[in-house]
Amino acid sequence: MSSGLFSIGVSGLNAAQLGLLVTQHNTVNADTPGYTRQRTVQATNIPFMTGSGSLGQGVHVQTIQRLYSSYLVQQVNTAQTTVSQLDAFYSQIARIDNMLANASAGFSPALQDFFSGVQTVAANPSDLAARQVLVSSAQTMSQRLQSMSGQLSEIRAEVNGRIGDLVADVNSYAAQIADLNQRIIVAEGGTGQPANDLLDQRDQLVNQLNQIIKVTTSTNTDGTFNVFFGSGQPLVLNTAVMPLAAMPSAADPSKIVVGMQQRNGPQELPESLIIGGALGGLVSFRATALTAAENELGRTAASLSLTFNAQLGLGQDLLGNIAGDPGFAGNLFSITTATPLAIRPNANNTGGGSLSATFAPPVAPQPPDYAGNFYTEQVPSDYQITFGAGGNYTVTRLSDNAQVATGAGAGTVSFDGIDLNITATGNTGDRFTLKPYASAAASLSVNANIAADPRLIAAAGPVGVTPAIANTGTFTISQGVVGVGYSTANVPTNLQVSATDLQGVPGTWTAVYSDGTQATGPGNIALTSGAAKLVGFGYDGMYFTVAGTPPAAGADSFTIDRNIGGVQDGRNAQLLANLQTQNTMDGGKATYQSAYARLVASNGISTRESKIQLDAQTAVLQQAQNARDALSAVNLDEEAANLLKYQQAYQAASKVIQVGNTLFQSILAIF
Repeated sequence: MSSGLFSIGVSGLNAAQLGLLVTQHNTVNADTPGYTRQRTVQATNIPFMTGSGSLGQGVHVQTIQRLYSSYLVQQVNTAQTTVSQLDAFYSQIARIDNMLANASAGFSPALQDFFSGVQTVAANPSDLAARQVLVSSAQTMSQRLQSMSGQLSEIRAEVNGRIGDLVADVNSYAAQIADLNQRIIVAEGGTGQPANDLLDQRDQLVNQLNQIIKVTTSTNTDGTFNVFFGSGQPLVLNTAVMPLAAMPSAADPSKIVVGMQQRNGPQELPESLIIGGALGGLVSFRATALTAAENELGRTAASLSLTFNAQLGLGQDLLGNIAGDPGFAGNLFSITTATPLAIRPNANNTGGGSLSATFAPPVAPQPPDYAGNFYTEQVPSDYQITFGAGGNYTVTRLSDNAQVATGAGAGTVSFDGIDLNITATGNTGDRFTLKPYASAAASLSVNANIAADPRLIAAAGPVGVTPAIANTGTFTISQGVVGVGYSTANVPTNLQVSATDLQGVPGTWTAVYSDGTQATGPGNIALTSGAAKLVGFGYDGMYFTVAGTPPAAGADSFTIDRNIGGVQDGRNAQLLANLQTQNTMDGGKATYQSAYARLVASNGISTRESKIQLDAQTAVLQQAQNARDALSAVNLDEEAANLLKYQQAYQAASKVIQVGNTLFQSILAIF
């Protein structure tokens, strides 16, 4: 009897001792990241069969169990990778939002100040101070665009650096998981019991890995984990690691991308596979918000430069110079590094393709009256040129993956306000990336000649009309407007208007009548066409409106000549000022300000949406963590109660042994 009491008591002591040890282990690890609460699982020993029935033999601890749910852990990991992605995305896009919407340091106030300077010159074309203010405001605006472009470049460089750092962290975590897999095999293989602390460490590493990139796991029969990312690309297989690599993109060496290490070197991965975590957030931010901001800012700079320069080139400066004259400065702005535009061959190309691109001239007001304004057809996007068999090529706009041009062989193709010149075709599969706006804003500058001498601003109209003093009718001819390619080769021109026609217009002219009909030809221009009256005529790229009544008898005379002494003439400056409110972008559908405002609004909406999503997902993560912790986290109050329970169990088992000892001593005393 006593021996049975002793063995049962000892089993109780052992079970209680293990319970105390596990409880103490839980208590001291209450704040250990990733620790899962443990407990002992007890079972009765095999009973001893007697004639009186089954006689118990005490207790033993079957295992030390983690209070663990793979389902709850997976919920936490899924929520964690989403929160980390949104946090990385939001932290970066918020910087762009603050820059774009800045009321004092943004582009909008600089644009407004610039056109205020243009309007002042239009009102006071001979005022050198006003011209200098215009030059200064143009320089301020270009510097503002350069500064904003520089900030975006800094963000891009920072993203590249962080991607490299995060890839190194992924490889480190993967190596640690593989090492733990090996240690778990050894630990569990020797005892057949779970290596709880090692399993906790591995789960914690998987959680930390999910903060960088979304991964999934599968469990092998030996207890090891396989870790996958993307669409099933392996990162850890049992104890083997498939490391990632941070590498320059084959299509754009300025962009750091994620690749996988292969025997023959790293293989670039599609960005669509890099999802979740901080790495996925950065890749998504760069591909969407950052690229969109860079391209829109560059397009604004390019469109502003092209349209303003085009209109400026149709004027006359304070020295009397017009287009074609020595010393005439037809451009206020220049984009030095964007012509030719940046075209990068793919690093995997095998052929000798040669390509170049330039911005196409803006669409100009059309003859005969040159009404309207200059506008560009540019789209804020990068492009990919892909060659196929026989020199065939396809141009794809990367912002929406639309094919915008196709062709074959060498030559020039135009699309979206860009002229692409193919000097030599590439081999089948060769690709080139065209980034037309990558450096447009950064390289926008003011013409140094105009900056040094504001008199070179072409504020006046290039031609004028002078009526003869002796004219007797009320017939008038306007000072005229000119279009792209106008010529003053046939001026001065002397015109005479009689009761029936206008005489002396050289070459081929176009006449416009009040009913909208037009007539062309050489010779005299009839003042009427049926019931319609002549309202204007044009020749040599110039257009003049007419009004009033010709003399009843004889002829009145007018002289069309270059604008002589037109220092008070601000006609072209007024046309330049009108560009501020005219639709100069998006194929004539948006102003400079509205296009920029759309960028600000779009980025602002994305910023707010990402913040809302981040807050919502953070709440989801907290709920998932609470659900997991309700099962797995250490509760110190509960552990304190367990300490008392196992202490009392230990004391009770000791009492059993004491009783057995007393009985044994009593038996010995009989003898």
